[in-house]
Amino acid sequence: MTSTKISTVHCFHVVAEKAPLRTVLWILLSSPTRPMKSFPATGVNSLGEKGKNKGDRRSKKQVFESYMSLEEVSHGLKRGELYQGQLRINPKNYNEAFIPSPDDTRDIFLDGVVARNRALNGDIVVIQILPREQWKVKPQMSNSDLFLTAQKEQSFPLQRLLFSVLTPGFSSTLGSKAWFALCIVNPPLYLSIGRRGFLHIHANSKSCTFIYQVVYIVERKHSRAVTGHLKFLPDKPFAMFSPVDHRVPRINVKLDDCPVEFRANPGDFAKTLLICRITDWPADSNFAEGRLAKTLGQAGEIEPETEGIMIEYNVDFSEFPQEVMDCLPKTLPWTIPPEEIEQRRDLRKECIFTIDPATARDLDDALSCKQLPDGNFEVGVHIADVSYFVKEGTSLDNMASQRATSVYLVQMVVPMLPRLLCEELCSLNPLTDRLTFSVIWKLTPEGKILDEWFGRSVMHSCVKLSYDDAQRLIEAPERLFPPDELPPIDAEHTVDEIHQAVLHLNSIAKNLRAQRFLGGALRLDQPKLSFTLDKETMTPQGCYIYEYRDCNKLVEEFMLLANMAAATHIYRTFPTLALLRRHPPPKAKLVKELEVLCNQLGLNMDFTSAGTIHKSLCAIYGDDEYSVYRRQVLNNMCSRPMQLALYFCTGTKLLKEHFRHYALNVPFYTHFTSPIRRYPDIIVHRLLAASLNLQITEVQIRALHCNDKKTLSKKVQELSSELYFGVLVKECGPLESKAMVMGVLDKSFDVLVIKYGVHKRIYCKSIVGLDSYRYQKVEKVPQLLLVWTSDNEESSPVEQVISIFSVVDVQLKADEVPLKYSALLKRPENVAS
Repeated sequence: MTSTKISTVHCFHVVAEKAPLRTVLWILLSSPTRPMKSFPATGVNSLGEKGKNKGDRRSKKQVFESYMSLEEVSHGLKRGELYQGQLRINPKNYNEAFIPSPDDTRDIFLDGVVARNRALNGDIVVIQILPREQWKVKPQMSNSDLFLTAQKEQSFPLQRLLFSVLTPGFSSTLGSKAWFALCIVNPPLYLSIGRRGFLHIHANSKSCTFIYQVVYIVERKHSRAVTGHLKFLPDKPFAMFSPVDHRVPRINVKLDDCPVEFRANPGDFAKTLLICRITDWPADSNFAEGRLAKTLGQAGEIEPETEGIMIEYNVDFSEFPQEVMDCLPKTLPWTIPPEEIEQRRDLRKECIFTIDPATARDLDDALSCKQLPDGNFEVGVHIADVSYFVKEGTSLDNMASQRATSVYLVQMVVPMLPRLLCEELCSLNPLTDRLTFSVIWKLTPEGKILDEWFGRSVMHSCVKLSYDDAQRLIEAPERLFPPDELPPIDAEHTVDEIHQAVLHLNSIAKNLRAQRFLGGALRLDQPKLSFTLDKETMTPQGCYIYEYRDCNKLVEEFMLLANMAAATHIYRTFPTLALLRRHPPPKAKLVKELEVLCNQLGLNMDFTSAGTIHKSLCAIYGDDEYSVYRRQVLNNMCSRPMQLALYFCTGTKLLKEHFRHYALNVPFYTHFTSPIRRYPDIIVHRLLAASLNLQITEVQIRALHCNDKKTLSKKVQELSSELYFGVLVKECGPLESKAMVMGVLDKSFDVLVIKYGVHKRIYCKSIVGLDSYRYQKVEKVPQLLLVWTSDNEESSPVEQVISIFSVVDVQLKADEVPLKYSALLKRPENVAS
């Protein structure tokens, strides 16, 4: 190559047809090392830069772009230039956010807070692809010693970017901002000199990452209420509110709106938990504006923390208003009117019983089973007839529709309906006549349906069995149980009659379950943490992993059978009005990535369908002492690409092939069996009774609302469990356990803590006693090589290899931040992997 001297006051233009990057870098390196001038980027119409230099230079800089008008958004969506979806912000990295692609096969990535344009987690947003010049190139990494400065780590924008090789005397700018990060660059990037002396970058589209930005918020799903702490700022007319959830921005609160005590002694509020509501977020500020809504109490205490969770996730835990209570029966105790019994199938003489957790008070399902002379069985699922009490269009119905679901926390339940209904009038309590909706089948011992009946009924539960009671009956088929070993039983029935019914149900359930999985169903169980509580203080005394036993599977199989039967029935009768529950297939891109990872780990996984995933998992779990935990890790890995199941109305434009439930592998599914705690079940009951007076649009609106509330309810339940476990670690810790590695990153790794079923991330920089660490790939499998300092001068350092499925020792220890805890990696006793 011929050396060419180029003045360093010039910049260069990059195009695909010109000299490769390495060539130009060689030229630059041979150039004089005078400092390069800093030039602003020109000719770039970025969302964040519009009007940046207009007007008074002393005016505040606009951080966020103004939103598009509704008209612009409507046209953009119709032309396919804009995309709409629900925003998800990574709880472990607030700079990363996603919305699903229009075809639901992958996630669209939004990089950074500015790209989200003031939208919060859960909001329905519209996004736009930024101009091609602003796309990013993700260069391949190599051992090259050629480094460039760029905007983000291992990536930089495709626009008129001033840069230089990192040699003495060279400098770099991006517009008027000095964003720097090292990155190793290889072709397909190419360089050349442009007409104006600017350096441009070009790459083929395969090496580019599109850049998206929110341009409109369709619906603010996030409550805009957050828990956090208040900090005094000297010489400022406002205080700084720092949310506990790092996905929410810090909030400026006017001092005049702060408590008088805070203004006098701000230090006293260091550990006080408050609720703040965001009222505005100006486009020229990194911080939102808000008002304090409530002082909750001391951070780390269960009651204020629980209240904060419920307010933040918009759970209505207030008392039911009088107009709702006026909808309930006035005369108590209430009895079923004789004329109502005459209109129903009378099942009060049948052997019908409930199986529920011992502490359950809202009993909405019961079972019956009797053998027929021909050797087949009459099996019934009987569900509380909530729709009899919750009349459509009443204040009670409106309240139930708004709440949409009961919310289960560790120490309490926030009911969807008043407790008089939940725990008394609707609950299928023992030895009491109750109104029900029943589905009764004639089944073969193998579980084949020979006949089916749906209808309103009246029943009388002969006993309330706990799961423990039912499990004891299942495990001792030959034993004669004395009456005092079970809860009180109706005089019309015997212990042996109930025992035989449970055994027959269990036998049929096992056959139904086997057929479901042979037919292509998938179940990805995750460990569920349960707590033992002090009866007076409701504080945690201990915890355990909930065991999923045959008694649970028995109930589940017949609830699934009833839900599938109800779905088929209402769709056949109301093909455009049925409320069903669909489960979309997993995101194709994430499945492909998981398949690659499994291949690298030597796992023979077939991701063709739900059934093939189940079959593959069963084949590779293993049978050693850690097989159950390996199953949990694999289940977690397979859960990540999965999408949420959703309620929908069949009268929408959704194609029929999209009605399917992926995990169950059935064409139609709905929720029918829990109307005391789920509003969609009430709608299904009304459809079964042909008494629904809603239109397609109204059913769909309610379905979408129930989807939102179900998602929030699940999150609140998880946060309640995390809260209680945090208290347990603080009060009883440190806690020690084996852990299995679930994922390996370049500076950290995730583990499943085996004894407690919790997931934690361990950061290498926080490991005490670690001398160094190195990220590496061995046969494409990611690993971390940890080097521990030697115990003494004579011994050599201990190396520990961390890879997926590695078993390590950890200690769970409370942090200084209230209710937060860390997993600390313990030093290995010997070299382990």
